[in-house]
Amino acid sequence: MKIRAITGFFFIAVLIAAVLLGPYVFIAFFSLIATLCAFEFYKMVTTEQTRPLRWFGSFAAFFISGLAGCSLWGHIPVGNLLWIIPFVFTIYLIALFRKTPHPIQDIAYTLTGLIYATLPFLFFMALAFVEGSYNKYIPLGFLILLWTNDTGAYLAGRSFGRTKLFERISPNKTWEGFIGGVVLAVVVALNLEQYFGALQKWEWVTVALIVGVFGTAGDLVESMLKRNLGVKDSGTILPGHGGFLDRFDGLLMAAPLVYLFLKLM
Repeated sequence: MKIRAITGFFFIAVLIAAVLLGPYVFIAFFSLIATLCAFEFYKMVTTEQTRPLRWFGSFAAFFISGLAGCSLWGHIPVGNLLWIIPFVFTIYLIALFRKTPHPIQDIAYTLTGLIYATLPFLFFMALAFVEGSYNKYIPLGFLILLWTNDTGAYLAGRSFGRTKLFERISPNKTWEGFIGGVVLAVVVALNLEQYFGALQKWEWVTVALIVGVFGTAGDLVESMLKRNLGVKDSGTILPGHGGFLDRFDGLLMAAPLVYLFLKLM
């Protein structure tokens, strides 16, 4: 428990610093995180029968994330995002030359790694530029609400948890914990306008609701993935916490929906 707390403290400090240090560090850091998440996904799904293009897929994740980040920042024209297309087709071409049992399955898992573990980080980075220029408070507020939801769910689940949420997927999650996480996230959201500005109070509350509901759903989906693959954690790089996918599973579904909400508003 002590190791988990220490790791969590330093990890949160690094994430906050990456957001506060400006767009260059923000884009570089979260492009790296997206790459590591993709690599963990490929490592998890690799078996004797399934062999995704682990290294090329990870390189593609970093390239696509960095390209999208620089485009959002305005340092390269949006049209350069078309370079993503050759990367996708290259996956098919490489599979032609690999002597693996199920090449189509390998292609499918490689593309899934980019869609599931990388694409959501592009939307998270886009939160910082949703108003045109870099605004550190929106992604920072998103992360705070994500952590608050997790903390509220943990505390409420331990104190009042009785009714299982999805027992076959995650036996420890309860409806009481889910509700506690959403409530605490909303309470924190009500105060973010005062300290962060950026969004109106009702917008922060809506973001908190999206994070609470779909952050939990993202957690459950990753638990379903791990249960299907027969693994406990996505990695071991974070002592007491598992891997990067384990730490960002809530972001994977929540970030695209939060971006869509803010863009529509």
